[in-house]
Amino acid sequence: MARAWQLFPGAAADDLRRMLPVYRNAGVETRYSCVPAEWYETGHGWAEKNRLYRDHAVALLERAAREALAGAGLGAHEIGAIVAVSTTGIATPSLDALLVERLGLPRTVERLPIFGLGCAGGVIGLARAAILAEAAPGRNVLFLVVELCGLTFRRADRSKGNMIATALFGDGAAAAIVSTAGRGPVIAHWGEHTWPGSLDVMGWSVEDDGLGVIFSREIPHLTRTDFRAALGDYLDAHGLRLADIAEFVVHPGGAKVLDALEDAFELPAGGLAIARGVLANYGNMSAATVMFVLRQALDAGRAGRYLLSALGPGFTAAFLTLECP
Repeated sequence: MARAWQLFPGAAADDLRRMLPVYRNAGVETRYSCVPAEWYETGHGWAEKNRLYRDHAVALLERAAREALAGAGLGAHEIGAIVAVSTTGIATPSLDALLVERLGLPRTVERLPIFGLGCAGGVIGLARAAILAEAAPGRNVLFLVVELCGLTFRRADRSKGNMIATALFGDGAAAAIVSTAGRGPVIAHWGEHTWPGSLDVMGWSVEDDGLGVIFSREIPHLTRTDFRAALGDYLDAHGLRLADIAEFVVHPGGAKVLDALEDAFELPAGGLAIARGVLANYGNMSAATVMFVLRQALDAGRAGRYLLSALGPGFTAAFLTLECP
């Protein structure tokens, strides 16, 4: 409670007490931030936040990229294309351009920066990387995703959406190599579904002190009532059934969303254990989170067909199928 008063100065004590269950029920125990906890106790403008975003995003992506290259036994000179996904700040030149020198990428590297996909960016970005890989067989595509959600915190915003964001958001980055060559899980299918009249469900508003979070209170309800039909259409399009899926790799937007997804996948309560564990240990890192879930699912070594899914602004459901030997 003391920390909440520091984060939201001037807020009525009764209002804060009413919001405390949000923090208790978020399902988050540990999170990481690119700035120290004290940074959140004072106000910051858009220019400062975006400078921090650019500097930390590039540093985190460089680290993630080098780890991915080392894991694949590749040098930076062997990368033919780079896909960089992020929606929590703006960089022009884009993040991928800022990494060319730092990583030593070829002068001919093809770049695809992707902005605006929010939490769905991890799944959709991976699909776009697969398209680039298929377009030039044997080419290595470096897929990168970074989100610094903590930098979007706005002290003056005492809306329920902002308070929910403070209970969920964390910072993180991930990387992968996508290619038609080599071994590893096979990206078999991908797809999306965007609902009509849903532009106000999720997104950002641009304010003087940064990006303001837009979270509709209807997200868990929409997931419970509408997601299953979109999922069914995707599975039908590729000749699949729920029973064909060995592992559900989902973006854990929040505890209530995970409850609704378990219903949609016909899983028992707590069936999305890996996603819940990532949420508990890292929080909601927007687009990067599903890559953390995927890493842990792959490390568990379960063979079969994996279904990746995430929900993001649009309002859009993103799907991708992996065949894991």
